[in-house]
Amino acid sequence: MRTRKFLSKLEHARIVHAIREAEANTSGEIRVFVQRGKLRADPVAAAQRKFHQLGMRKTRERNAVLIFVAPRAHKFAVVGDQAIHEKSGDEFWQHIVEGMRKHFQNENFNDALVEAIKEIGKLLAAHFPKTPGNANEVPDEIVEQ
Repeated sequence: MRTRKFLSKLEHARIVHAIREAEANTSGEIRVFVQRGKLRADPVAAAQRKFHQLGMRKTRERNAVLIFVAPRAHKFAVVGDQAIHEKSGDEFWQHIVEGMRKHFQNENFNDALVEAIKEIGKLLAAHFPKTPGNANEVPDEIVEQ
């Protein structure tokens, strides 16, 4: 699918709202990134590179999560920083990916992202509850590059 078509189907306000709701109960950070153009690398490797490029490893508690989508390649990945990955393990990420995959196959892009954000938010809140003075360290808007 062309990236432009994918982006036109996204309900940006709904997705940003889901991110803000999820982050309301945690010090964790969630970000959605949409890759424009072709993806020449493994989506997990590309997501990890983008995670680093976006400065997401700089969060105070190392508990940021990136949802990486490459619509033209029909690929996506979800990666978490060190602290959240240690708490969740591979099974959690596989569960998130499988849920997203089912929605993507049915072209329910918004549901895929919103449900993943909600589940990630619950996990972050359980392990990294919001405390006074927690700042929003990562912008909530969808990144498109």
